[in-house]
Amino acid sequence: MTTIEGNLQGVNERIHQACAHAGRAATQVSLLAVSKTFGPEAVAQAVAAGQRAFGENYIQEGVEKILALRASHPDAALQWHCIGPVQSNKTRLVAAHFDWVQSVDRLKIAQRLSEQRPLDLPPLQVCLQVNVDGGPTKSGVTPAELPALAEAVAQLPHLKLRGLMCIPDPVEGFEAQRAVFVQAKGLLDRLNAQGLALDTLSMGMSDDLDAAIAAGSTLVRVGRAIFGSRSARA
Repeated sequence: MTTIEGNLQGVNERIHQACAHAGRAATQVSLLAVSKTFGPEAVAQAVAAGQRAFGENYIQEGVEKILALRASHPDAALQWHCIGPVQSNKTRLVAAHFDWVQSVDRLKIAQRLSEQRPLDLPPLQVCLQVNVDGGPTKSGVTPAELPALAEAVAQLPHLKLRGLMCIPDPVEGFEAQRAVFVQAKGLLDRLNAQGLALDTLSMGMSDDLDAAIAAGSTLVRVGRAIFGSRSARA
């Protein structure tokens, strides 16, 4: 068993335990392996261990990996998520190569992704990044601005709005972590009450996924606990 295979097994066991403690079915939570700064060889090891969904923060690096894995594993049906900031000059790359974008926080970016999504591809799956705890230096739409942005993005062709993503500032302790994530779950519930059929709440990473699952996360993003420590760039 490779290190990555063993790590994946451990993370999946942790997810199952967190679901059990929260009274949720393990099938309600998916694992996104965050492979930023790690090469195609590391991703290939994770694929060999059964992982199929991968998250990339750096768009050019991500595209290079997508192309490499598509060539080496043409039948693997991998799913690629862009989880980093998307600038206007990178929307065409994202629209052409990724399956999901979790980091949309401006209508302009959503519009460009919609316009540039190749017509032979299925709709780009989109989450809105919300700055749930108000960190002044972080990306994300504010909770107050979220309903209007969600309604506008939901109307765009070639995109499918799936839900919300958040990256709160680190806090100590399970209950403090859970309290922040509960706020995001409340935002998702309110959008659904408005008539938006959203099913994805992307929150929780290596250090806080247990609290995120307790609060209702449907997708946890884990990198370090799978691939190990990152380079200084990350």
